[in-house]
Amino acid sequence: MKKLSSILALLLALCMLTACCAAEGADPFGKYDEPVTVRFVRSTDDTLDTNFFAQFPDKTMTDNLWCDLYRDVLNVNVEYDWIVKSGDEYDQKLNTAIAVGDIPEFVNVNTLQLKQLVEADVIMPLEDIYEQYAAPFTREILESDGLSPFQAATIDGHLYGLPNVDSSLMIADLLWVRTDWLEKLGLPIPTTMDEVMATAEAFAKADFDGNGVDDTLGIAIAKDLWSQMFSLRGFFNAYASYPGIWVEDENGNLVYGSTLPGTKDALQALHGMYEKGLIDPEFGVKDGGKVAEATTAGKCGLFYGAQWNSIYPLQSCVNLDKDAQWQAVSIVSATDQPVKAQTDVGTLSWTVVRKDVKHPEAVMKMFNVFIDKNWGPENENGIYYAPLDSESIWKLSPVVPTNPHKNDGAFLDLEQYRKDGDESKVTGEALSILKKLQAFESGSEDGFALWGWERIYGAEGAYGVLIDYYNKGMTQDNLFVGAPTETMTSKMSTLEDLQDEVFIKIILGEEDIDAFDKFVSDFNTLGGEQITAEVNEWYASVK
Repeated sequence: MKKLSSILALLLALCMLTACCAAEGADPFGKYDEPVTVRFVRSTDDTLDTNFFAQFPDKTMTDNLWCDLYRDVLNVNVEYDWIVKSGDEYDQKLNTAIAVGDIPEFVNVNTLQLKQLVEADVIMPLEDIYEQYAAPFTREILESDGLSPFQAATIDGHLYGLPNVDSSLMIADLLWVRTDWLEKLGLPIPTTMDEVMATAEAFAKADFDGNGVDDTLGIAIAKDLWSQMFSLRGFFNAYASYPGIWVEDENGNLVYGSTLPGTKDALQALHGMYEKGLIDPEFGVKDGGKVAEATTAGKCGLFYGAQWNSIYPLQSCVNLDKDAQWQAVSIVSATDQPVKAQTDVGTLSWTVVRKDVKHPEAVMKMFNVFIDKNWGPENENGIYYAPLDSESIWKLSPVVPTNPHKNDGAFLDLEQYRKDGDESKVTGEALSILKKLQAFESGSEDGFALWGWERIYGAEGAYGVLIDYYNKGMTQDNLFVGAPTETMTSKMSTLEDLQDEVFIKIILGEEDIDAFDKFVSDFNTLGGEQITAEVNEWYASVK
């Protein structure tokens, strides 16, 4: 409700534009008479290499079913200026390109990069293109999780990025636990922070592989403390700390969640776990891939992460050890108050368009095709998004706007099927997932490769926990969803680096716990105080 006035204003503006542009008769799926080439840059990851390209070694990032579809439907050819692995390499290469103004025609960026490109005057406003060419169903999907993804890309009243929309609820952390280890030790699923600590210690001390070596972790953490795999967000949330997002204080003003008093309590608890040998002393230099290797090898049975972690990396763990069993459970509170799992604008990237592009509307048409083919009335989700025999096929597309409610909706459809057994009512993506669950339940070797899907959408699936969060009011939203403020653009990245450096040092005992107080002071002095003022100025404007 606090954002109602600004949302209504934006909706009114969008509707007025829609009325004007509809008369022009722009075709959201119009095929070009002559071929149009769209040039992107992109990252890729191991899921495509080990799934799609392993099955189709003759295919490439520009020769595959998605590129074929855009060519057949729109007469649009996809090309890439460069392709690198996801992570630091991609970020560094893209940031270098942005710094010198050498960006491709179309590029997916975060909000900070978007603002830098606006300030450099190299990208164009897209509100007219959105209103003219976004198909009705596309608009329905892109706006179904609220207008925050649009607000985040709106500067001086202009929309500069088309949101590759994703779910906000999906951001919330879960606690992944090896339940076969719990059974061996006679332990319950942890429902309090004391039980989480006890479970971590019991796992670390148990010699499950019988090698006589003290090489099992209590809890797995990666150097990227706030990612969606081997995260610490759920741990900090237990102490009413919300790192990296903005929440209200007792006076109704926004405060940066990393500076809350509970953050100090969480850091002290983590240092205590480190002293007990429950945390890898080298976690500060190990990325998620390295930690995934240890988890796959059976060196860990407890970590915070996202609903999709059962597909990666946990599927690899159970492939090696058929007795391994993992379950996603709710994060728990370390205080006398109910726990809240932090969420954020689920949209992590926006597609921007260079000013000199001849056919900027081509990317909006691609959004229409992607959304229609995956979730439209005549969708082919089981081919283009979630085929039975492969993973992450959707990543072959250079634009990947998601239906924000596709996962929770599919889970609820499957829950209804589990009650009434009527498969005729299961359609779309839910039907694709049901076929995966049935293949797993068949007990075949091929079906076992779909264990990860059962852990998300089965009767004890991860999405049941996320829906429980929502129904019980157990989420803490990020209340700042605007474009980066002026001081954020220049200083927030440095402050975030300072934060992570100090936090890691405190956990490892290289800094005393009181270093947190100095961090809060330094945060404010080095720009945080001004950022907080700017954030609250924005917040007051949308209340």
